[in-house]
Amino acid sequence: MTIPENFLWGGSISAAQCEGGWNEGGKSSVQVDFGDAGTTNDRRYIHFQNSDGTRGKMRQFDHLPEGAKYALFDDIRYTNHIGIDFYHRYKEDIALFAEMGFTTFNTTVSWARIFPLGVEGGVNKEGIEFYRNVFKECRKYGMDPVITLYKYDEPVYLEETYGGWTNREMIYQFVEFAKVCLSEYKDLVDKWLTFNEINILLHFEGKEGGQAAFTELHNQMVASAQAVKAAHEIDKNISVGCMAAGFCIYPYTCDPEDVLAAYKEFQNKFGYCADTMIRGYYPSYAKRIWKEKNVELEITEQDKKDLIEGKADFLAYSYYMSSVTTTHKDEIKELATAGGQGDLANPYLKASDWGWQIDPTGYEYFLHFLNDRYQVPIFDVENGLGAYDKIEEDGSIHDSYRIDYLRSHIKSLMKAREEGVNIFGYTTWGPIDLVSFTTGQMNKRYGFIYVDMDDDGIGDLHRMKKDSFYWYKKVIASKGKDLD
Repeated sequence: MTIPENFLWGGSISAAQCEGGWNEGGKSSVQVDFGDAGTTNDRRYIHFQNSDGTRGKMRQFDHLPEGAKYALFDDIRYTNHIGIDFYHRYKEDIALFAEMGFTTFNTTVSWARIFPLGVEGGVNKEGIEFYRNVFKECRKYGMDPVITLYKYDEPVYLEETYGGWTNREMIYQFVEFAKVCLSEYKDLVDKWLTFNEINILLHFEGKEGGQAAFTELHNQMVASAQAVKAAHEIDKNISVGCMAAGFCIYPYTCDPEDVLAAYKEFQNKFGYCADTMIRGYYPSYAKRIWKEKNVELEITEQDKKDLIEGKADFLAYSYYMSSVTTTHKDEIKELATAGGQGDLANPYLKASDWGWQIDPTGYEYFLHFLNDRYQVPIFDVENGLGAYDKIEEDGSIHDSYRIDYLRSHIKSLMKAREEGVNIFGYTTWGPIDLVSFTTGQMNKRYGFIYVDMDDDGIGDLHRMKKDSFYWYKKVIASKGKDLD
């Protein structure tokens, strides 16, 4: 099995989970700046103050009650305020990535660093220069960065002013943000992603239910399409992909009803977004979904034109696990849920400490499915294992479980590519420990590089190489051939 010279190897992080510097450099606040740390079994909360002065909390993707404002309280630790201090340590971290041999690096541009108070507040030049320096540092080491514009971290100003993505004003705000980034960094970055895991809204619909989530998602997909069009106008050599969270779902039994249910779950959770953004129009089954969710969308003729003219150039995805579904839940009492995601666990698979099902065979299946369905280049943005790591007395960190997970998935990638899957890159999540998106924890570690910080805020943030650091370096140097 061979991997071409230009295949991209690297890792993926996000601004909100790594940077810290939450109120430095002209940056304004984002929603997770008001988030606490959850637990292994529960997601984090976002905190706010009601108009009557009382405290409140909500889940990510929920919307502020009328008149409420995000607020900080002295009895809560906000893990994203410091993150892993990438804002001040990016040169050190990128040097470590280069030592592993990265040929690419994926991160997000914080919208709140570029337009802290929306378009009307103007461009923050300090934020522009920060990312320019980050991308220059990547290029210095020969990395070809693939950069994401948005990962649910718009300035809270936009939510408090416009109500967030249910307001079509957000389309204009996002596209202007995208144009600035695409223009400013066109000489440093020629591969972009618009939205990270755009379909996650279909999984976390929030307390407002389907109408709000599908309205937000429609506005986001139109904004993404307009950004793709803008990118091609700015520089025809820029390619822009869409990115969706991978949902690999099996029928629990061979009952035809289970098979149909599993396919509809794929349509509901993945296809709805990926089909629209790759093909340029809503799939036929969207009408079924809208009816089931009691959703009515305002889709203008200009929206339809934008979607078809702004089709994504490639499909990016995340893949961590698979799950199963069944129509026999009342009959099969022993079924467990998979990682708190609301899906059912597969009895044939082992799981991580967080209950996420480990399924490298499903990864191979998923790669073939995406390749055959979409017929565009695909790119793995996120694949990794969150786990508890232990520092030995001599300072070593033996994370063989992480190596085993990644080895098995890279084997599946290599096999799928040899069988014709058009995948051009692989970035692990995340190459360095970071704040968990869903739980806000530091103890849920993904990295090849250990960051000395725990859930209680204890640690000095110094970096340490794990066993997996040296293993991944060997994998990249051998172009995926040496996986032992």
